[in-house]
Amino acid sequence: MPYLHIPAMVQEVIEYLDCRPGGIYADGTLGGTGHARAILENTAPDGMLIGCDQDIDAVENAKELLRPFGHRVRFYHGNFSQFPDYFSQTNIEGVDGIVLDLGLSMHHLKGSGRGFTFKGDEPLDMRMNIETETTAEDIINAEREDT
Repeated sequence: MPYLHIPAMVQEVIEYLDCRPGGIYADGTLGGTGHARAILENTAPDGMLIGCDQDIDAVENAKELLRPFGHRVRFYHGNFSQFPDYFSQTNIEGVDGIVLDLGLSMHHLKGSGRGFTFKGDEPLDMRMNIETETTAEDIINAEREDT
């Protein structure tokens, strides 16, 4: 299933980030690339985007959809809390703006099969990063009711 996501308030994000050519921006919830694409379009021809997502499906989707922007975008699989490491790996000291579109995407609700919805019979997983060990089912079965 294709990665489904509708980004929130794209024009407002671009306006408040003050995207401009040559700027360096970070998207910590790469998702379906709506904000990332708009940032790259508004920073052409030489702006840069550092993008990450803890969902590997989102990162792989982004690599495909943002391929036309070539070397102007760097991809990382991980949490936005790791931005300092990503910036260091990219040899930049800081960015002109950061966007975080927090929450679930349509992909998580309709296509991930990870139990983010009650509308289907799916395992109670609920991990954004499938490389983490503990699932929602593990927590429910291991924790006491009174804790």
